[in-house]
Amino acid sequence: MEARRVTVVGGANTDICGRPAHALVRHDSAPGHVSVRHGGVGRNIACDLARLGLRTRFVTALGDDGFGASVREGCLSCGVDMSLARVIPGARSPVYLYLSDEKGEMDAAVSDMEAIERLTPDALRGILGEIDDADAVVLDGNLPAETIAFLCERLSAPIVADPVSTAKALRFAPVLGRLAAIKPNLMEARALTGKDSAGDCADALLRAGVGSVFLSLGADGLLAASGEERLLLPCEKAEIVSATGAGDAATAAVVWALVRGLGLAAAARAAVAAGAITVASEEASSPLLRAEKLL
Repeated sequence: MEARRVTVVGGANTDICGRPAHALVRHDSAPGHVSVRHGGVGRNIACDLARLGLRTRFVTALGDDGFGASVREGCLSCGVDMSLARVIPGARSPVYLYLSDEKGEMDAAVSDMEAIERLTPDALRGILGEIDDADAVVLDGNLPAETIAFLCERLSAPIVADPVSTAKALRFAPVLGRLAAIKPNLMEARALTGKDSAGDCADALLRAGVGSVFLSLGADGLLAASGEERLLLPCEKAEIVSATGAGDAATAAVVWALVRGLGLAAAARAAVAAGAITVASEEASSPLLRAEKLL
């Protein structure tokens, strides 16, 4: 059987991370480790999907600089099709600078995603057919709001959304009824719905027309909801090396399950398993992620 096809439209960037050896002290420097790796929600999801055996095409925007060339080569090495990625002369490639605590949990971050603003409706209009030639399309919240609306209005493939952050989650508010699935965390779900509890947030998203909701609750696990079905799954035990990319891996697992026609429970279990594999890796997209580990 031919591998399922997925298109990811979103951000790719260079992650620069500082992790202190001991507890952070504000307004002071700390000994620790600084790493430079490829990242970005769209990039992480695309690489994860390729590792899960799906034919994955990635639509993103990069500058014509060393960071951009390195990210492109990294995606290609994961098996991601980069033929639709735009290289913008004179633009800065996206960079995500973040500081974790001594346990690897993110403490603060700065995101320079100017290049992704170039993925306008006009920039994508000529490749709509190629984007839509897929069993599912993944959109991340780094995309401009008008681009999200444009794609949701014109694509026929099932759309899965990763909101990215509380501020960017609101970009999906007008198109919730077009989404086959969404994978927010609790803060993003609260921003989208105005509700407080996880259950109320999930119910509100379903009432707005989302097909399935996979609500990440951090250390408290994952709430999955569709129709009248509700599942609360605990996290799998894992030694946390870095939490970066764990939510993206969960999104990829949801997409993998969707295109395989698996049910809500199987998709939720796959999302939890993918997250556990990723937090145990230094990489935002774990080289150890494989489809057989999600079954």
